[in-house]
Amino acid sequence: MAVSELGLRWRRALPIWAAPAATAACALGACVLLRVRDPREDGAYGICPWLLLTGTWCPGCGSLRALDRLLAGDVRGASGYNVLTLLTLPVLVYAWLAWALPASVTRHWPRVGHAPSRAIRALAVLVVAYWVARNLPWAPFTLLAPGP
Repeated sequence: MAVSELGLRWRRALPIWAAPAATAACALGACVLLRVRDPREDGAYGICPWLLLTGTWCPGCGSLRALDRLLAGDVRGASGYNVLTLLTLPVLVYAWLAWALPASVTRHWPRVGHAPSRAIRALAVLVVAYWVARNLPWAPFTLLAPGP
């Protein structure tokens, strides 16, 4: 039996809500872990490989600390660690809802999975621009670097 056939059998055997529910359970588990183990402690979750190799911040550096602050209700503190995370979260929640809710509820919603190539290119340009800007040594770009 080919691997692709096995994958199709599993998908047919699972209810339609299983994958979104498993994704939500994993996200909830990650949130609980963030509240139990503080990412602001040195070495709590390791170090970013990009930061270790290059000494510069990647677009994701500070995301765990930003999510931890957001879970604590500190939006301003979260934006100090990684503002891109705060901008990305509503998009991720929207995409999850569009996936998890029945088509009868979301039929008039714009489809996330069918984003035009221009939107994908614009998102890539935004991430790269953020990556470069947060590593520039001049004000106001230094505000984009993750806080201590």
